Amino acid sequence: MRVVFAGTPEFARVALEQLLQAGYTVPLVLSQPDRPAGRGMKLQASPVKQCALEHGIAVAQPHSLRLDGKFASEAAEARAALEAAQADVMVVAAYGLILPQWTLDLPRLGCLNIHASLLPRWRGAAPIHRAIEAGDAQTGVTIMQMDAGLDTGDMLLMEPLPIATHDTTASLHDKLATLGGHLIVQALQQASAARLQPTPQPAAGVTYAHKIEKAESSIDWQLPATVIGQRIRAFDPFPGASTVAQGETIKLWAATLADGAVPAGVRAGQIVQADAQGVVVACGEGALRLTVLQRAGGKRLPAADFLRGFALQPGMVLGATDGLNGPH
Repeated sequence: MRVVFAGTPEFARVALEQLLQAGYTVPLVLSQPDRPAGRGMKLQASPVKQCALEHGIAVAQPHSLRLDGKFASEAAEARAALEAAQADVMVVAAYGLILPQWTLDLPRLGCLNIHASLLPRWRGAAPIHRAIEAGDAQTGVTIMQMDAGLDTGDMLLMEPLPIATHDTTASLHDKLATLGGHLIVQALQQASAARLQPTPQPAAGVTYAHKIEKAESSIDWQLPATVIGQRIRAFDPFPGASTVAQGETIKLWAATLADGAVPAGVRAGQIVQADAQGVVVACGEGALRLTVLQRAGGKRLPAADFLRGFALQPGMVLGATDGLNGPH
């Protein structure tokens, strides 16, 4: 079976590696154009492109696959490359471009998508982040027959994965990437034997995983401690949960629920305790113990090390902009 692969980030690279290890012929890879990255902002190839080049696979990087508009010539070149590849199927994983109908229709078996959620929950761009943020007990991977909608196609294979209480987006991403690679190999094996059974997505339970924006990183301490803790895990590694302390933005990377009741008269965002075990902060409900923090330009540090260089004290109010963020 000849497989064209379309993907861009690390999540997709893992799947491409597993397809190659399983012996599938991949004559062409599509990936997003190189982007500036790092301190020098030099153009950097995507993880999928790097993998393809390591294996001697041709790479196409159109800005768009629409045959009209600004990038029509790039799309036409990509179409010619796809037609020449004579693929039986296209596998798509976190590619980042909308596939027009001609692309969906080109391969004999259409386009199969590796989606990191249990559809129809968390359709869209950020299913891993949103599952953790929402406090879901499980997520998983769905192999889907792509159609013109946003993650609306028929489900072909699905496998659940529990979300551990300590999982961040980073750790859950790695688990789901491995599972996605395993499932797509399984799906292609079943497709070869004509054993895939498409199942329409149910109308009930549809949710959308909207793209993560940097503006979401700022913590609202009026929220319950459980919700804030979920956001801290969901926003690791991007964009990183943050708060303001003494006029400086601090990143928050790990936290646990604090035991015991919050003392009377303590406002949301106020530090109740600060020691080697963590910085305990009152929330709208309950309290959170911050255990890994980071100053701008610094490294992630355990609370004990962080407090040696930044004096957070009981009484300070985090996130305050009314002049009350000092001890009182």
